[in-house]
Amino acid sequence: MDTRVLSIVAVVVAAISGGYYYYSGKAKKLDIGSAKNMTYSAQGVHLTQTDDQGNLYIRAEVRQLEQDMQQKTSKLDQLNASMYKDGKVDATFFAKQANGYDDNRKVILSGDVVATKLAPQGKIEFQTDELTGYPKTREIETDHQVVVQSPQAEFVSKGLKANLNNGQYEFFNIRGKYAPKS
Repeated sequence: MDTRVLSIVAVVVAAISGGYYYYSGKAKKLDIGSAKNMTYSAQGVHLTQTDDQGNLYIRAEVRQLEQDMQQKTSKLDQLNASMYKDGKVDATFFAKQANGYDDNRKVILSGDVVATKLAPQGKIEFQTDELTGYPKTREIETDHQVVVQSPQAEFVSKGLKANLNNGQYEFFNIRGKYAPKS
């Protein structure tokens, strides 16, 4: 056989094999499978997220982000976030570090955590060393000591459960002073 014929037969076999491999979907499955095992990292992240109706929901700045696609976890350094309600800033959060779990359905803030709820009667500020937040339900909680400051009161609580949607707060073992407006 002539080498030219062998070359043509080899090219035809390679083209048929490549076409079968590509169109059978195996190539795409390999790409998707490898992406799930990847860990991504970024620096200087600015995030803007909307809700299901397209309204602004959250804005955040993070110094560094690491995200594990397989474990569905994320680690954020120097988190500074604002949550919106009806187009206005409703709550703000700052933490030296944040760890997100289950695609950030649960986020644990740690290190000089400051959470602020803006209310018609003034802002309520919570300072603690660790705070767990649930962004979808807009709830926060901790069993660590919390310093609470508002226009009417300043006190220390040995824990907190709060629903930022309806403004219901539950404090534990409170010590402080309360001075309602007259």
